[in-house]
Amino acid sequence: MCNLNQQSTIVNRQYYTSHSPEETIRFGVQLGRQLFPGALIALSGELGSGKTCLVQGIARGLDVPEELYITSPTYTLVNEYHGRLTLFHIDVYRLEGASDLEDIGFDEILAADGVTVIEWAEKVLDGLPQERLSILLSIVDDQSRSLEITGYGQKYRNIMSAFTPPCSRRRFHQHSAHDRCREGF
Repeated sequence: MCNLNQQSTIVNRQYYTSHSPEETIRFGVQLGRQLFPGALIALSGELGSGKTCLVQGIARGLDVPEELYITSPTYTLVNEYHGRLTLFHIDVYRLEGASDLEDIGFDEILAADGVTVIEWAEKVLDGLPQERLSILLSIVDDQSRSLEITGYGQKYRNIMSAFTPPCSRRRFHQHSAHDRCREGF
């Protein structure tokens, strides 16, 4: 794992607003469809901001069977789901910091060529690979969440360039980092 100067590797940043848990799931489905073996998604945000809801959508986008209920692995730390690609869903809330990643077999998980999604990633940023997709979820109100997506590395820039969430034009909005205009999807 290396953690070089992240500022020099930011290739794209986009902002979205979701107005319901269902829209957050649909966003995750679209994202999951674009993920590749070895992809790493780092999720940050306060309790109740929609991290697990987003992972549920990512799982569906990876063709994890719908009968499998996706839950946050708060006590088990890692849940594994098999689909088009294996989803390794990690919750690091109970870890002290990046040094604890070795104890959960993080390097082996990354080497397994599945998709790794980490909840509470802000706790272990120093131990994450430089190339990844980072998503900060924030609570706007009871139903709305903002998502700030930052791609680090070429593969993640490609995902973000092609990303068009399948949400209704009036309800789900993308904001470019440059013009911050509202473009509905």
